[in-house]
Amino acid sequence: MEIAPGVYSMGQRKGGRVHAFLLDDGTDLTLIDTLYDTDAHRVLDQIGRIGRTVTDLKRIVLTHAHRSHLGGLAELKRRSGATVHAHEWEADIIAGDRKGQAVARQLLRPYPGYLPAYPLQLGFVLGLDKHPPCSVDRAVKDGDRVGPVEVVHTPGHSPGHLAFYWPERRLLIAGDAIATWPVFAPGWPAFTLNAKQQRASLGARGRGRR
Repeated sequence: MEIAPGVYSMGQRKGGRVHAFLLDDGTDLTLIDTLYDTDAHRVLDQIGRIGRTVTDLKRIVLTHAHRSHLGGLAELKRRSGATVHAHEWEADIIAGDRKGQAVARQLLRPYPGYLPAYPLQLGFVLGLDKHPPCSVDRAVKDGDRVGPVEVVHTPGHSPGHLAFYWPERRLLIAGDAIATWPVFAPGWPAFTLNAKQQRASLGARGRGRR
C-alpha cells in the first residue's frame, strides 16, 4: 500500500503485526526491515506491483535485530545483492553470531492491553524460531545517510535501535520505538530493554524533528 509518494507499507499478522517499508526515490529502492517470512514473498510481490525488479533493491536498512524484522533478509540479500545496513550493536545478532538480549523475566506476566502479544514475548525469551542469519555490510550511526533516509539512533527498545527520516517527504519511520498494536503506545513494555533510554529517545527526537 502506498502511504505517501514513493513510500510503500507492507505488513503481516505473524510476528506481532510487524511492518516493513519500501522506498522508491525515483532512482532505486531502499527497504526498511524485511517482515517475518523467510521467503520474503510479500516484499517481492510489492516490488513487482510497482513495476520494479528485485535488482532495483540497492540497500536494506534494519531498525533492530528482533526476529520479526529479519525474516526475509537473507533471501532478499541473495536475490538482489543489496547492501545491508544496521547499527553496530545489532550486527552480530543479525549475522547469527550472538543471541538477542532477552527481556527481564519479571516482565513475562501478561499486562493490560497486551495479552495478544504474550505468545510472541514468550517465544522471544525462549529463543524460538530464529531468523536465517545474514551479514551486515555497513554499520551505521546517528546522522548517517543511507539512500534517501537519515539515520536516527533511538535506543531503548534495543541498544542499537534505529529510526529513519526522509526529509524530502517529512517522513519518520520509527520502527518499534512506537507500537501501534495491540495498543498505540511508546513501545511494548515487555520488549523495551531500557525504559529510561526509550523515554529519552522519544523525548529528544520529538523535540528535534518538525
